[in-house]
Amino acid sequence: MSTARPAVPAAPAPIRPPREGGVQAKRTGTRIFLLVFALLWMFPLGWAVLNSFRDYKFTSLNGYLSWGGFTLDNYKNAWERADFGTHLVNSAIITIPAVILTLILSCCIAFVVARFSFRFNLTLLGLFTAANLLPPQALLIPVFKMFSKVEVPEWVSDSGTLLNTYWGLIAVNVAFQTGFCAFVLSNYMKTIPKEIYESAVLDGAGVGRQFLQLTLPLCRPPLAALATLEVTWIYNEFFWATVLLTQGSKFPVTSSLNNLRGEFFIDNNLVAAGSVIVAIPTLVIFFALQKQFVSGLTLGATKG
Repeated sequence: MSTARPAVPAAPAPIRPPREGGVQAKRTGTRIFLLVFALLWMFPLGWAVLNSFRDYKFTSLNGYLSWGGFTLDNYKNAWERADFGTHLVNSAIITIPAVILTLILSCCIAFVVARFSFRFNLTLLGLFTAANLLPPQALLIPVFKMFSKVEVPEWVSDSGTLLNTYWGLIAVNVAFQTGFCAFVLSNYMKTIPKEIYESAVLDGAGVGRQFLQLTLPLCRPPLAALATLEVTWIYNEFFWATVLLTQGSKFPVTSSLNNLRGEFFIDNNLVAAGSVIVAIPTLVIFFALQKQFVSGLTLGATKG
C-alpha cells in the first residue's frame, strides 16, 4: 500500500528591491517639476519687484521685458504720495489689538470646548466658526447697519457710532478671525494627555491655574503660527476698512495704495514700489517667527 507524500509548498518568490536607478529618476523628475512650478509662481512676483526699481518712462518706451532704467524715485514718490508713514501707524493700531484679542478669546473658547464635555460644546464651536464660512459681502449691510446704531462716547468717535472708528475695525476683525483660531487651538488642546490635568487636579490646581500655567505654555507653537497668520490677514484686510471708514486719515496701509492710482493712467512701477513697501512688515514678522510658524504647522504630523 503506497502512501501519498504531502505536497511541499512552493517557496515564495523573492521580492526584488526597487531599482535604485528608477527611484532616483522619480526623485529627479519630482524635483524638476517642483522647481519649474516654483519658478512659474515666483516669476510675476520677482518681475514686479524688479520693475519697482525702474523708471516708468523707460519701460513705456522700451517695454517691460527690456533692461535698464533703474531708479529709487518710485519708492520715494510712493512713500510721499500715499503717506505710508501715517497709514502704517493706522495699521498697527488696528492689527496689534485685534490679534491679541483674537488669540485671547480663541484660547478661552478652545479650552472650554477641549477640556469640558458639554452637550452643546461642538455647537458652540460651530457658531464661532460659521463666520469664516460666510463671504464678507453677504454681511456688509447688516454689519454696517448694526455699527451705525451702536452709540459710543464722543471721545471714541465724532459721529457717536462705531462707524469711522478703529474700534469698529478691530471688532469686526476679531469676530471673523476668532472662530478659525478657536477651531485650530481646540484640536491641538485635545491632543494634550488627560493625565496631565488629573495630576494638576491632585496638586490642587483649579481650572484657571490649569489654563494659565499648563495649557497656555503647551500651546506656544500653535499660538506663534496663528499669530503670524492673523497678523498677515488682519494687516492685509482691505474690504471692511473701505466699508466702515469714511475719513481718509484713518485708513490702513493697504487702502492707501489707491492714492497711487492716477485718474487717467496708472504708473505700474509706482504701484509695484508701494506694494513692496506694504509687504515689508509682514515679511519681517514671518522671518522673525519662521521657526515657530513651521513647528506650529507641523504639530501632529509625526508621532514619536
